[in-house]
Amino acid sequence: MLNVNEIFFSLQGEGTRAGRPCVFVRLTGCPLRCVWCDTAYAFHEGEHRGLDAIVAEASRHPARLLCLTGGEPLVQPEAFDLVCRFLDDGWEVTVETSGHVSLAPLDRRTVAIMDIKAPGSGEQDRMDWANLARLKPIDEVKIVLSGREDYEWARNLIREKGLAERCTVLLSPVHGVFDPARLAGWILEDGLPVRLQLQLHKALWPDAKRGV
Repeated sequence: MLNVNEIFFSLQGEGTRAGRPCVFVRLTGCPLRCVWCDTAYAFHEGEHRGLDAIVAEASRHPARLLCLTGGEPLVQPEAFDLVCRFLDDGWEVTVETSGHVSLAPLDRRTVAIMDIKAPGSGEQDRMDWANLARLKPIDEVKIVLSGREDYEWARNLIREKGLAERCTVLLSPVHGVFDPARLAGWILEDGLPVRLQLQLHKALWPDAKRGV
């Protein structure tokens, strides 16, 4: 059984698959408390559901791209089994994870979309840095930035760890807090080999808090 917050069908709003129809399975619970978190409702709200029921509901929608998200989905051990179920059924599976849970048990067919918490998140010290060595070329790293200090920290980390040589790196401004144009300018000035990421779903449905 897994504690599920919501299952919904929408357009993927982030990452290299932005704009694609996608089924989202949002699991309940997260031990982190990032100051800019926009899914705090997933900390506690949810209902327990079996793997068969989750797969059946997801399969009702006209897409075979799945995003397992949270909260932090990987704090529930059965999440790894759920991922395998979808992969074995022929789904393309992405997992959005905060980076403080080991990626080692995750099926290597999965696309891990791993956050790295910048200082402005308030959760920088919770990162499992061993996960950097577990990243695959198909994976993605996302760093959410609240301003110049976060940007400089991320820029130095990208260079020191060779992150862009490992996988796609996405830099995302905190929505409504950090002007994306300023971030774009800094990326260009420094010639960083990254992607600027905006949250498409917030542009399309600015008043929606859930189900997008």
